[in-house]
This record gives sequence, C-alpha cells and structure tokens, in this order.
Amino acid sequence: MNIVNKITIRHLKENKRRTLVTIIGVIISVAMITAVATLGVSFLDLMKRQHIAMNGEWHVEYEDVNHNQLEIIEEDESTKQLLLSNSVGYAALEGSKNESKPYLFIKEYNEQGLENFPIEISEGRFPKSRDELVLSEEIVKNAKVDFEIGDQLTVEIGDRFLKTESKPLTQVDPLQTMEDQVNETLQINQTKTYTIVGFMKRPNWEPSWSPGYTVISYVNKQLLTKEDIVDAVVILDKVNMSLYKHAEELVTELNINKVNFNEELLRLYGVTDNSGLSKTLYSLAGIIMTVIIVGSVSLIYNAFSISVSERSRHLGMLASVGATKRQKRNSVFFEGAVIGGISIPIGIASGLVGIGVTFWFINSYIHGALGVSEKLEVVVTPGSILVACLISILTIFISTYLPARRASKVSAIDAIRQTHDVKLSGKTVKTSKLVRKIFGMEAEIGLKNLKRNKRRYQATVFSLVISIILFLSVSYFTSNLEKSLILSQDNIKYDILITGGNAEELREFKNVNYVTKSSLVQEVYTNSWIDETMIPQRLQKQVKQDPSMLKEGKYSYYVTLHALDEESFKAYALEVGANVEKLLDPTNKAGIIIEDISYQDGQTGKIIETKSILAEPGQQIELTSMDYETEKESNFATVEIDALTDKVPMGINTAAIGGLDMIVSMETLKHLINGQDVDNEVQTQLFLNSSDPMATQEAIEEIKSGNVYVYNVQQNRQEDEQLIMLMSVFTYGFIVLISLISVANIFNTISTSITLRKREFAMLRSVGMTPSGFNKMINYESIFYGLKALLYGVPISLGIMYLIYWSMRQTFEFGFELPYIDFVYVVISLFIIVGSAMIYSISKVKKENIIDALKQENI
Repeated sequence: MNIVNKITIRHLKENKRRTLVTIIGVIISVAMITAVATLGVSFLDLMKRQHIAMNGEWHVEYEDVNHNQLEIIEEDESTKQLLLSNSVGYAALEGSKNESKPYLFIKEYNEQGLENFPIEISEGRFPKSRDELVLSEEIVKNAKVDFEIGDQLTVEIGDRFLKTESKPLTQVDPLQTMEDQVNETLQINQTKTYTIVGFMKRPNWEPSWSPGYTVISYVNKQLLTKEDIVDAVVILDKVNMSLYKHAEELVTELNINKVNFNEELLRLYGVTDNSGLSKTLYSLAGIIMTVIIVGSVSLIYNAFSISVSERSRHLGMLASVGATKRQKRNSVFFEGAVIGGISIPIGIASGLVGIGVTFWFINSYIHGALGVSEKLEVVVTPGSILVACLISILTIFISTYLPARRASKVSAIDAIRQTHDVKLSGKTVKTSKLVRKIFGMEAEIGLKNLKRNKRRYQATVFSLVISIILFLSVSYFTSNLEKSLILSQDNIKYDILITGGNAEELREFKNVNYVTKSSLVQEVYTNSWIDETMIPQRLQKQVKQDPSMLKEGKYSYYVTLHALDEESFKAYALEVGANVEKLLDPTNKAGIIIEDISYQDGQTGKIIETKSILAEPGQQIELTSMDYETEKESNFATVEIDALTDKVPMGINTAAIGGLDMIVSMETLKHLINGQDVDNEVQTQLFLNSSDPMATQEAIEEIKSGNVYVYNVQQNRQEDEQLIMLMSVFTYGFIVLISLISVANIFNTISTSITLRKREFAMLRSVGMTPSGFNKMINYESIFYGLKALLYGVPISLGIMYLIYWSMRQTFEFGFELPYIDFVYVVISLFIIVGSAMIYSISKVKKENIIDALKQENI
C-alpha cells in the first residue's frame, strides 16, 4: 500500500462520522438494488410454484402422437421429462343421482404424469396398470354411487356427440339437453374392466359443470401399441424463447396435428411468443432498472461529492508535498474501493435480511386471506447477486469518477484556502429584491447561502429530484401494472352461475345453503343507430377508412339490456349515484349505461380500454329489433340515459367496441317489451356468491330440474383474486421500499450537508443572528430546496411516466392518466421530509459551541 492510500485510510478513520455517513449511504443503495432484484425473482418463483401446485408443471403438449413420434420427442435434446396423457373417453355411471353428471371421464397418465399433475390421493394408491382405476371421491359424495377399493368395474367407453352434429363434446361442454330431454349420444368404441385401487379428491382442472366425474388410470410407453395415440406433455430442460420455434419445427418434421404451450407458466419465466408482450416486459424492466440505478448513483454520488468537498484541504496538502494529479484521483478511487469493500457485502446481506423479514411478515396474511398454498421464499440466485454486485460496483465507480476528476484538478493553494467550492461574485449571490420585501432578510440570507454553497446546494436538490422521480415513476409503474392485470382477467365477480330456467325457477336457488349474495339478471339483445358524433374515437377512425359503415350519418350498435332484480338494482343504482326513484318507475323508461369498457382486439391481441359511447345523462337512445325472416327492422323502444358509469354489476360481461350495455330494472324491461315479440328471446341467469361454493352447488343439484345448468367458477375467480392480491402485495411493497430509500436518501444528503456547514452557521450566530431568525432562515432554505426539486422532478417524472405508458401500449391500450393523488402526496411529503431533516440536522448543530465550530476543520 503506497503512502497516499495510507493517508487516505487514516483520513477516513479520523473523520469517523463522515465516513460512517458515506458507508451508510452506499449500504442503503446496495440494499435497495439487492432487495429489488430479490423481490422480483422471489415473486416470480412464488407465482411459478403456485401455478404448478394448482395446475401441474409442463411447458409443451403435442396432441395425438403415435409410438414412433413419442420416441423422437422423448429423445429430443430439449426434453427433460416426458409425461404421457390420454383421454380414453366417457362411460355411463350407472345409478348416478346427479342428473347433470351421468358419466365417468377416464384419463390415463404415466408415472411422471401422476407425480407432476396435482392429483391428490385420499385413500388407496395410484394405478400401476391399464386395468386399474382411481375414482373421484365425488362419485360417492355427490353421485351417491357406492364403490370400494378392490371392486371390479366393467364399462362401455366412447365419445359424446350432439344428436345433430359429428364433432365430439369435451369436459368443458355441459350435458346437452333440450326440453328436459338429453340431447346427446354416447358412441361406444370399446369395453373395459377395471379394478378400483384408490380414491382421489376432485382434480382442479375438472370444470364443475362437466358431465363426467374424472377417474384416473395408467399408461406408459411400453404398454402402447402402434395404433395407440396419446398426448405427449413435455417438461423442457431449458425454458427460453427458442422453445416456440423448436416445437413448431418438431411438429412439421413429425407431422403432428397440434401443439399447445403452457402460456400462463411460460409468461412467469419471461417467455412468450407475443411480440408486443415481450416488448412491454423488457422495456418496462429497462425503464425501472434505469430509474433504480440513477437513484443509487445519486445516493452514492452525493456522499462522495460532499466527502471530496470536505477533503479539499487534505487533498491540497497532498498536492503541496508533491502528490500528482493521478495520485489525488486514485486517492478518491481508493476511498471508493475501501467503502465499497465494506458496504457491498453488508448492503447485500441487509437487502436479503430485509426481504426475508418482509416475507415472514406477509406470508401468514396472504396464506390466510387468499388460501394460497405456497409461501413467499427468499430466492437468491447467483445471477441476482452478481447483478447486484456489478451494478453496485459500477454505481460506486460512476459516483466517484466526477469527484475524483475534480479532486485531481484542485491546486494546492486553492485547496488549502478552500476557494474552489465557494467562489463569490456579486452576480453569483444576487437575489431578487422581492425576496427580502416579501419574505424578509432571513429568506434572502438563506437564498444567498444556497447560491454561495452551490455544489452542496445542487447535490441536495439533485438528491430530492431523484427521490421525487423514484417515487412517482415506481408508483405510476405499479398502478399501471395492477390495472393491466385487472384488464387481462375475466372480471369474474361471482362463484356460481345458473342458467336454463325462467325467473321463477331460478329465484328458488337464491336461498340455498351458504349463499351470501345473489343477483337475478334478464337480458334482451337489441340494436340501435347511434349518431356519428356519439361514437368513440376508435370507431370514428374505422368509419373514416370505410364510410359505408354509416347509414344516414349513424352507426349500428348492438345493445344488450340487462335487467337486475329490485334489490340488486337498487344497490347498483346507489353505487353509481343514479336517480333510484326515477329508474324504478317503469314509465320513465330510463337506464344506466356502462361507458368504460375493455376488450381484446382480435387482430393485434392488445387489451384495449375505451369509451363505449360519447353521451351525456338525459340523452335518449332509440332501440330497434330485427325480424330475420322478413329482414325488416322496426322501432323497439326509446330509453333515456339516466347515468353513465365504469362500474359493472355482478355477472355482467361488457360488450366490445360497437356494443352497448344498459342496466335497467326488471319492471322497466317488462314495460319495454310489453306487446313486443321478444318474450322467447329473454335470457335469465342467476349469479351467486357463496361461503362454500361446492356445498351450495350440491344443494342446487339436488333440487334443480333437467333444463337448469350450474357453472361453479369459484376456482377461476379465486385464481384471479390471488393473482391480483399477490401483485398488489408486490407492487405496494415495491412502493414502500422505494419510499423508504428516498427518505433515507434525503436525510443522508441534507444531514451531511448541514453538518459540513457548521462553521458557516457558527459565523452567522457570532455576528448576531437570533435563534428565531436562524430558524426562519432554515425554514426558507427548506422551502427553496423543495420548490427547486419540484421544478425539475415533476417534469422529468412526467417524461418517465409517459415512457412507461408507451411500453404498456405494446400490449394494453388505455388512456394516459396523471396520478394527481400521487403528486399531492409527493408535494406534502417532500416538504415534511425536508423540514424534518433540516430540523433534525440543525438540532445537532445548535448544540455546538460557536468558538469550537469556527475553529473546527474536520467533522
């Protein structure tokens, strides 16, 4: 170690407080980078594990492959594990008490498939041959058909077909009926005898409305004949973007009918064949990482900049005894290396411990509130630690480069006299006369002090600006991320959907066991010619390209009238702020329009949020109906718009662009269709929420008639809610983390800056500045800091917000909205934090003896 480096270490030891402040600043920065990297990796890991626990692990599925094709797929270099799946078919379940589920649906898996897919054995064991069977325990509980382990079951197996069609039906298709009669047939193609070896819980992938109880048998490659075909489900060795191209090449080479990809799981790996989504993911990651790196650089740069400013006399002394520019520059780099060597390991450890404590705190909440089976775990990958280290080293280098260059240029005389930081001229410290007139002499002195200590002032303002940018950018990013997630979900707000009966038949199900909320909805489909001036901008663009879409200046909309039962309608009308009394009076013929809609564009695949119509309350819409036999259109009714809203009632699926959803009361709908030939076109649905959806479904199954269908979508809804809640935990945790970092950044910069101004404050007090005058000066300085920071921080933040918005537009299309509440929070919080930091720092300075402070060289 050379003499300059030894002197640098000695200087660091002598100035313990400043060294400690710098180390803490670097630790906070490294901890932030580590925490963000670990948070992202850990969150994705949770999402992967939760998806696998619910749906099994697989990446690519090749449908209907034969023995030879299977051999090639298994030997393919990308295949890590091969799962075999085969849908054998349906068999009649003799004695089933559930009219909606008269079948067994037989699936076969090999050993890997039985292990990887979420099949939970409740009694017995897995099958080990093709003549062994595991039954769903729902067959005993729900269908009331008694079976025991060891029983022999002989069944005739085939495929389901509608009586009038040749396309086979699947598990997604409910039992087909017409006028209380079954409208499908089972075409038998084989007879098999099975031995029952176990019972399992109902699989997650079985829809509640499926007509067959899923039962599991066994298959492996050795048992297959040359004529047998199965589905080859592949777990890949490496998951990357090349998997799509490789799979398509394999399909072409082997002449395979179809290939499917586990898109939901692959997206969690950051892999998608949607180019728009890829651009969105990578551009968002780049923007946020850039913001974080800039924040880290500012935090560390401020610490080193102030450090070099304070060390100027020390560097001048080195120059006076022969130190070269290179030695002085390397002295600062060496200081950065020493502080980095201490801070980076501590920062990484602190970031990991902080994330670990955070996960421990929220795990019980997300597990209890959402029923999430997996827990957040701190996932530390070599890549994330390496990235954190490299970014930290790069950040420290960037942060020390400018101070090091400045240090190398300091002449011995200027450094010892300390004239390089404070260069006074009348123009430099000139202030407006209005400042003294409006705010007083203390404000003028405060402003002159800031101008006089320009480097420290700029360092503090820069720190505040970065904090503003960090908070606003990350807050906007997280709110848009959550919004895009909600837009991409199915917006299912109910557990059970019941269709097929009339209103009176469905009403009796509102009072079955465990129902917590219900909504009876009747729907009628009509049309309306809407004036060109009232159609949204996206439709106007289409009309300009194809004017034939208009007829006499009007565009044809399809309109759905949704009538809610009285209780549900009252609650909804109150929620949107509509005139309840007016809407409940059918003679007024008034309704509520859902004006904010979202839909997926069929051509681009984008999820688009737009207005359905440009209208105002009080306007009227002429509804028409079409007689398809005569192809004549006639006026149906005239309905007044009482209110427009973005709120959607339970169970309503909004139309895409060119469609309109109007919510009315049941009595209003009756009044509208009175005398019209549309009674047979009224569709009635009942939506239920339940504290125990499966028990509610069982109770409904016991009393329903053959025409009624029950769809239990509780699992889909729960998965959507889990995803949204987990994303909320992640995003708001991100905001809290960034906010804490920003506060620490501000406190660190201001407290260090104030501490370095001890001599200046002591001088002001020595020439007669009173304590109240001193406090006024500090308060005005705080205001000047805040105003200057807002002047730069807000426009830059707006620019970054628009970049984030532009990135989102690759996949989602919605209007750019300014987060006004966030701006209010920033302004209030900024002045509170700056004021608090100044008060805290000044309280330390005030305790200093004036004489000692004037003589003090180091801190």
